[in-house]
Amino acid sequence: MSHEWQLQDAKNRFSEVVEKACDEGPQMVTKHGRPTVVVVSVKDYRRLRRKGAGLVDFLRQSPLNGVDLALKRRRDLSRKVDL
Repeated sequence: MSHEWQLQDAKNRFSEVVEKACDEGPQMVTKHGRPTVVVVSVKDYRRLRRKGAGLVDFLRQSPLNGVDLALKRRRDLSRKVDL
């Protein structure tokens, strides 16, 4: 989450909350210390509501997309388990 706002601050600075949602991403608003709502840009909202967006699209939009993870797997046999 980009930023967290207490409800009273979000009400008093609503224009700023909206601008930050557009420029920096979703803005969390809390009430009595508990997350209550998230203010998002129309662009983000439409992307989230888009039908047909699946796991592949989610992974492609990940900030880690394209990162070479270089995972290593142990090649020994699996362990024995008593059933």
